[in-house]
Amino acid sequence: MSAQSDGPYAPLIPMPQLTPDALRDAVARIAPSRLPTLTQHLFEATTNAQQTQSLAPLRAFVHSWAVFVAIERHPVRAERLRELERIVDAGEEDPSDAIAEIRAIREAAEAEAGL
Repeated sequence: MSAQSDGPYAPLIPMPQLTPDALRDAVARIAPSRLPTLTQHLFEATTNAQQTQSLAPLRAFVHSWAVFVAIERHPVRAERLRELERIVDAGEEDPSDAIAEIRAIREAAEAEAGL
């Protein structure tokens, strides 16, 4: 494996394992302002999993935060996603192209995360 960097397009961190602790550590490194949201989501997912006796809420938590990390660990991709979301939210132009690109970014992030 080469020690060369991908320059400004290199990920900030490696893709973490898909566990709540690993995802929390990754978010702490790349988007610390989102830790309270992650913590609240994990609490709700754990509570729902216990109440429903199903792992589905925890799977949804892992999926959501794995995609978030996969996107945010690439700053250029993360900024492009935010730009596209602003275009859609503004409602000033046809959002079809922006929505298609958002979908493509999310699908690439899911693949990168192994989902």
